[in-house]
Parts: sequence; C-alpha cells; structure tokens
Amino acid sequence: MFGWLVNAWRVPELRRRLLFTAGVLAVYRFGSWVPAPGINESALSQLFGGSAGNGVLGLLNLFSGSALSRFSLFALGIMPYVTASIIFQVLAVVVPSLERLQKEGEAGYAKITQYTRYLTVALAAAQATGYAFLFKSQANAIQNANAGRIIIIILTLTAGTTLLMWMGEQITKRGIGNGISLLIFASILAYAPQGLSGWINGDTSARLFFPLVAIGIVVAVVFVMEGQRRIPIQYARRQLGNRQTTGGSTYMPLSVVMAGVIPIIFAAAILAVPQTIGSFKPAWNIWLQNNFAYSGWKYLLAEALLIMMMTYFYTSVVFNPVDQADNLRKYNGYIPGIRPGPPTAAYFDRVLSRLTFPGALFLASVAVAPSIFIAHFHFSQATYRALGGTSVLIVVGVALQTMRQMESQMVMRHYEGFLR
Repeated sequence: MFGWLVNAWRVPELRRRLLFTAGVLAVYRFGSWVPAPGINESALSQLFGGSAGNGVLGLLNLFSGSALSRFSLFALGIMPYVTASIIFQVLAVVVPSLERLQKEGEAGYAKITQYTRYLTVALAAAQATGYAFLFKSQANAIQNANAGRIIIIILTLTAGTTLLMWMGEQITKRGIGNGISLLIFASILAYAPQGLSGWINGDTSARLFFPLVAIGIVVAVVFVMEGQRRIPIQYARRQLGNRQTTGGSTYMPLSVVMAGVIPIIFAAAILAVPQTIGSFKPAWNIWLQNNFAYSGWKYLLAEALLIMMMTYFYTSVVFNPVDQADNLRKYNGYIPGIRPGPPTAAYFDRVLSRLTFPGALFLASVAVAPSIFIAHFHFSQATYRALGGTSVLIVVGVALQTMRQMESQMVMRHYEGFLR
C-alpha cells in the first residue's frame, strides 16, 4: 500500500525535496508558538474563547494555525500574500501594462511577483496595525501599550508574514511544490485537534452524524476534483527538415474544478478585508460581528457568491480558450469536426462554461452547506471550522495537487505511480 512512498524515498532528489518541505513546515509551526513582544496571552485566550472566536476572527485564526489567537510571529499567516495575488490577477485583466508583462514570459512574471511581494508587505503592515489596535481596545492584550510597543509589534508581524512568503516560495522551488497552499494545509491540520476535541465532547447527534458527513464530503471532493472532460485531439503529419513526423491522436483533459481550491482561499482572503478595516473603527467592528457573523446567512451568501465568481475568474486565468486554440494550430492539431482557429476557441469556451458552472456550484455548496448541520445536529464551532466543508475541501484539494506533482516526478524516473 505504501510502496509508492518507499519508491519516492529511494530517489535522492525526491527525498531531499520531502525533507526540505518537512523542515520548512516545522519552522513554520515553531514560529506559530513564538509570541510577539509584550502580549498578554491570557487576555487573548479569553477574547478568542468568547464570541470573537466564533466570528471572522475565528476563521482567520484557522488559516493561521491558531497563531492569531496567540498573536505570535506568524499571526497574520499567509493571507496577505494571497490577497496581494488576487489584486494583481484582477489588475492584469484591466491594466494593459500588467497584461503585457504577463505575455513577456518569465521576465514579466518575475516583475509581477516582485510587485506582489511589495503589496504583501504593505497589506501585512496594515493588517498588523488593525489587529494591534483591535486587541488593545477590546481585550487589553498589549501590556504597557505605547507607540513604541505597537510599532515593534507591527514590525514583528510584518516580518513574520514576509518570512512566510519566502518560505512558501522556497517550498515551491526546492520542495514538493504548492508552497503557499501547503502552508495553509499545515495551518488547518494544526487546528484539527481542537475540532476533534469538540466532536468528542459534543452532543450525541454530533458524535453520530459528523463522521458520516465528513466521509461524504471527502468522497464528493475527490470524485468531483478528479472528474474530467476529455476532448479528442488529432495531430496531422508535419515536415521537419528531411524528416516527416507521423500524426497521432490524444485528448485534452478539462477538469470539472479547474481552479482547484484557489477560489475557497481567495474568498476567505477577501472576506477578511472588512474585518481588517473594521479593526480601526470599534463601532464598525461591532456591527460586523452582529450582522456579518461567520455562520450567519449574510456571510454564507457572500461567501458562496465570491466562490462562484472566483471559480469563473481563476478558470479563465488558468485556461485561455484563444491561446489553447492558437497552440493547437501551431502544432497542426485540431478537434475532429471542429475547424482550427476561432471555431476551436469558441468550442473550448462553450465546453468550459458548461464544466465551470457545476464545479463552482459544488465548491460553494461544500463551503456553505455544513452550516445547516451546525444548526440541526448541534456541531460545535470548533468542529465545524476545523473539520467542516471548507477545511476538508482545502486539505483534500491540496493533498491531491501535491500527489499529482509527486506522481509526475515518479513517472519521470520510471517508477510506477500511485494515482489510479
């Protein structure tokens, strides 16, 4: 059963990548327990143990691996980087200069990455400032709060997010890939013991029905994430110098959820913005907690709409029908019964639209539907947040993406893969 893991461990390069990834994640978890200077941890525990822990702050605490509730070095998590990435992906559609950078290849992407890093630092500083004033006013969690102490805390949290951004990029470059997603993956898994404790100590109905719900969500996520629409592709013969290549047939796989778990993460990052802004105005923050609660219908409706919008948006970023049609024509490929060029692009667009809608609806349903089980089966907030639909969707989705990357590495080295 674990023969593929043994084979992966035998490959020196894969072994180095696995050990490097494990080491970076261990440093990340260690930094999540190192508190910022001058923090009253008991006051923070009381704040997150009350109503604040059940709101948007509780969701942000999940994505930071409980680091926010300790106000530690990595309290902001990687969400400022995710927010910055969203902003630049949206701007690339409407700003011609950024669109030109995207088409310049590696040099253009390097420039956009540099801009994203700068914006990440700015967002992290703003978010750290908001949290510092919020915890100072609501929980009196900052001891001897003065301008110098608050500046030190802001610099510490901003530096922590910058370090996390670098660590995620290093996992992508030198580890097993998906660095940013793996950091969020590790944060959710670190929060899982609290969810298990809430399940064990919960009501009888929660203990009975939650395993069935969790298994059903996992099966549904794997089934939909692995679903594909295979478009047949035929290649004509080509003359390359004095050699003539033979044509062949293959297929182009289009996933039902081509965007993966990115829309879920994007939606969580966007919904964290009002909480950050509300940190500067206590009256607005109270209104958000009363009218935009984490499990309230307004929040869930906004989350579902954002997930569906982000699914369509990110799918269009990942798969451009016009570019795919041009690439097929360059290599003498075509879809049987479809003319090359614009008709092929229109065909891709039509198929993609039909695939994206059920995929977006599925992502929104999995993220929102577990709230019904909280109301009817009395699940605890900790169990719902740590082991609910959003968390399971991210964990399973990132695990599948990581396994695909390891699968490709194994196949390249002539080992039998482990995905069937």
